[in-house]
Amino acid sequence: MKKVIGIVVLGLLAFNTYSCREQEEKETVVVKEVEVEDDREGILERTAKKVDQEVNKEIDEEIENIGDDNK
Repeated sequence: MKKVIGIVVLGLLAFNTYSCREQEEKETVVVKEVEVEDDREGILERTAKKVDQEVNKEIDEEIENIGDDNK
């Protein structure tokens, strides 16, 4: 009878040991590819772009002032 009680107790201890463990959760990793523009322009390139925009704006204004000669 002592052997049966001992086996039952050991069985319950083993059951409790394995049933109380935390389940390991697997994490899902999502990898996204993103295109990044290489923005390594120097100060001269940035300044040249701004000047070009201003010059183009002035040219467009002069063209509007001259008007359409075909009329």
